Amino acid sequence: MDLEKICLEIEKAAKKAGEFIAGESNIFNIGKAEIKGLNNFVTYVDRESEQMLVNSLGKLLPEAGFIAEEGTSDRRGVRFNWVIDPLDGTTNFLHNVRPYAISIGLMEHDEVIAGVVHEVGGNETFKAWKDGGAWLNGKRIHVSGTRTLADSLVATGFPYNLFDRLTPYMDLLTHLVKCTHGVRRLGSASIDLAYVACGRFDLFFEYDLKLWDIAAGMLIVREAGGVFSDFSGSMKDLTGDETVASNMFIYPETIETIGKFMKKSAG
Repeated sequence: MDLEKICLEIEKAAKKAGEFIAGESNIFNIGKAEIKGLNNFVTYVDRESEQMLVNSLGKLLPEAGFIAEEGTSDRRGVRFNWVIDPLDGTTNFLHNVRPYAISIGLMEHDEVIAGVVHEVGGNETFKAWKDGGAWLNGKRIHVSGTRTLADSLVATGFPYNLFDRLTPYMDLLTHLVKCTHGVRRLGSASIDLAYVACGRFDLFFEYDLKLWDIAAGMLIVREAGGVFSDFSGSMKDLTGDETVASNMFIYPETIETIGKFMKKSAG
């Protein structure tokens, strides 16, 4: 399998769906949003984008199944599966705030082997394939060379309905606000990860994400020379419950700092 060519086709599919989303952003009425759960929204734009991606990717690799946020297809593949977030940053989209993105990962068994994050309206497409490096608009990218947490710009996000760990999480954020260059919250985890990969952010961490939020970004970060794990430092069986991504220099200090505030989720 030529993963570089696969990645190019994923990019084409993402850009096509991105054109649809960008067009709808100018006419979308927030009153058309539906509620999936507490602070969790979905729109016809999410669903149509996902349908477009399922159609395109289904032709690209017919034997692959799908793990998609809106459940357009529940078919699972034996070897390959597409992991799709058709609109990462739906709440941003609802309020006409950027960024929001399309995130597509291709998994072979439990390993992500290709990934694309396309920032809608931002003219930036991040991609990576296994052992092929990480790329932004055709140029090779790498994580930052920042050596200490104190010199780092940190990105994070907040859970929208699981608040049992929010108090220690806020304590951790308070600590980081005081001892780093600052903390940012963009509202799109796939973009946060892409920005770590290209060195704009030095660190991203969050809990209560899903596989479709992180699959593509995880590979892009790793192929850019970064580290991706859960809060304990485990790099296996990652589903988004806990996410840490950084360069290799600040990673040990990051895990130590997170460990002082956050206990392992009971789940």
